[in-house]
Amino acid sequence: MKPSTLSRTPLYQYHLAHGARMVEFAGWEMPMLYGSIIEEHLQVRRSGGVFDVSHMGRLAFAGPDAGSVLERLCTRAITTMAQGQCRYSLVCDDDGGCRDDTLVYRLAPQRYLMVCNAANRIKLLQHIDQVRGELDFDLCDETFDTLMLALQGPKVIDTLSSVAGEIAALKRYRFLTRDLLGARVMISRTGYTGEDGVEMIVPTVAAGDLVDLLGRFDSVISPAGLGARDTLRMEAAMPLYGHELTEDLDPLAAGLTFAVKLDKGEADDAGSFIGQEALREIARRGPRRTLAGLRLAGRRTARQGMVVRRDGGEIGRVTSGCLSPTLGVPIAMAYLDAAHAEIGGTVQVDLGRTSVRADVVALPFYKR
Repeated sequence: MKPSTLSRTPLYQYHLAHGARMVEFAGWEMPMLYGSIIEEHLQVRRSGGVFDVSHMGRLAFAGPDAGSVLERLCTRAITTMAQGQCRYSLVCDDDGGCRDDTLVYRLAPQRYLMVCNAANRIKLLQHIDQVRGELDFDLCDETFDTLMLALQGPKVIDTLSSVAGEIAALKRYRFLTRDLLGARVMISRTGYTGEDGVEMIVPTVAAGDLVDLLGRFDSVISPAGLGARDTLRMEAAMPLYGHELTEDLDPLAAGLTFAVKLDKGEADDAGSFIGQEALREIARRGPRRTLAGLRLAGRRTARQGMVVRRDGGEIGRVTSGCLSPTLGVPIAMAYLDAAHAEIGGTVQVDLGRTSVRADVVALPFYKR
């Protein structure tokens, strides 16, 4: 058998031991599911699930100008963050298109960590090298020296508090570091499912001890794969790079205005970011298209790229769709012409050989 050229996370054997169906994703061999996407999805909603997200990039910045380069890259203010705080942000190109969406953690006055999408890690490393100029900072790709877990669900915080009591007091988008599993572990109260929970970054050397810890909680927080992660984030209307976010789409159209500080550099000392002027112009004229929620009639699901019509004319295209395990109906996100994206409107989704009626509904589809 030809050896795999795909990267494997430190928890690869853990996945096999739990019966995972492994698939290629962004150059990694990752678990799609362990038994049933629907059951894993519902387990997260009612109790807890653990996702291996070690494939995501972890880029460490350190030095006098670490904050300055991140201000240049990110659409949100970075150096105003407190130590122990993290922020969701976008990295844009000159035209305002999205190179990636990221989480940035402030570790110390001159130390930061950026978590990025697996498919964009190399691209971002190249981009950072192009914009660094004379800025004085060190950049270290820690992706293969650490692993990353997302533990999500209503029972996660109480369960993990038995081994790290301070988690219960941790606020949203804050993190802490502590000795656990014989290593220094970072725990942040963030997630990508619409549920409460944490994400943990753990040195690779502690993988074995981490597996033992997960075994203790298996009845409450059980393994979940990429399939359930996708349906969960769709219900919560969280954008996915390559679907709702691309270099041809701007974050304002995606409804991510909270993550774009258009006056950055004017009201503070942060400095402007790449793509800021283009996004200001988009904001002035208003987006021509906007991300909308669709609730489809029947049971058939929409897929990325399917055409959305009104009165026979094309008004947009689907970016993501699934049969919602929580709601029991097909849902989708789509970019629609702004003039036709009003909530309560009715459209038709072209499924190929047939079309189906869909109602335009508010996002997110699900709130805990």
